[in-house]
Amino acid sequence: MRHLLLGLTIAGCLVSAALAQDKSEKAAPKGASAEYHKKLKECTAARARHEAVAVPYWSRIAEKRKVRFAKRRNGERITLNDYVLEQPPVYAGPPCPPDPTVKQEDQPEDKAELPVVADFLRHAKEHFGFEPEQASENAFKRAYVEVASAAGITGQQAVRVYSFETGGNGRFDAQAGLIFDKPGARAISTALGYNQLLTSNTASLLATKGDRFVKALQERAAAAPADIRKKLERKIEILKRMVAFSRTVPVQWSDHVRLARTPKGIALHALNLDVDIGPLLQTQKLLDSILYARAKGIDRELTAAELEMMNLTGDGNGFDMLTLPPGMRAQVPTSNYFQSLGYERNPIARRTQVVEKLIAETDAVMDRRSRAEGAQALARLFR
Repeated sequence: MRHLLLGLTIAGCLVSAALAQDKSEKAAPKGASAEYHKKLKECTAARARHEAVAVPYWSRIAEKRKVRFAKRRNGERITLNDYVLEQPPVYAGPPCPPDPTVKQEDQPEDKAELPVVADFLRHAKEHFGFEPEQASENAFKRAYVEVASAAGITGQQAVRVYSFETGGNGRFDAQAGLIFDKPGARAISTALGYNQLLTSNTASLLATKGDRFVKALQERAAAAPADIRKKLERKIEILKRMVAFSRTVPVQWSDHVRLARTPKGIALHALNLDVDIGPLLQTQKLLDSILYARAKGIDRELTAAELEMMNLTGDGNGFDMLTLPPGMRAQVPTSNYFQSLGYERNPIARRTQVVEKLIAETDAVMDRRSRAEGAQALARLFR
């Protein structure tokens, strides 16, 4: 779910808040708008005092991040002076209400709710004539293990990341917020599957790695019996059309976010539910981080917690974190690897405060959740 954590800066939030009143009055129901403005007025003064110190803090975070990235490109040594060593200011005023007109990164502009599995399926059938082959949970796990193992991902990496992302019992169709099927549960993002890909992750992977997925299915079809080959060939043609659609925008994250908010973009996400294609997408998400680290000079096997750091903060920030010497990990605040809104949305990063504790707590959560039955079932298939 890493890109959902990278949001607007606090400074940006201030500007949008100043413009939100007229916009929300037009877009939100009258009662909701009145309640929103009442609560907004209550928090405005406190928030302004907080942002007087918060905006400069997060500006320093951004400036030092740019310096670190430039020094790394030039092969220069990075020291503690290249990080902000103070913890971010904590807002202590009354809670500010969410702006009813502001959408999440993976939320369609014209919808009040996030799309869920039923929407992915509906749009896939409507726009591409695609109905994913949804196998049993055990069959899907077997397919995932086969693809992940062939890619060089270890059981330790796959099982522990799966445990962290899904709680240790998530199904292949598990969506963030709905994993545990609690009464009244609501989706909190479009993150889906064992490694919790967002709709924009799916669009991005198709645009950049789609040919690889097509080739994998073609090779499988060539070796399959006639009846299975025919089914795979139809699936390949649909996949090609989906890949082509993903490439109708530039290969930029912001463009993939916009594409993934459209009905056809939402349709792409149904590929994660298919037993032949879903494992390819879910595996590629982890493999890209491993290959990024390898290209930057890390040739050892990454731990699952290190992989999760790259997933959590993005490959560039995650690599920065991984290369911190042990002595510095206890001193560098986690805020150095986030933008303000992403940090505010991440309770573990806020609670642990420094890199050393963030990695340690991630490992501890993985230890605990790896004992769940779903994680154990996945682990057995890797043996």
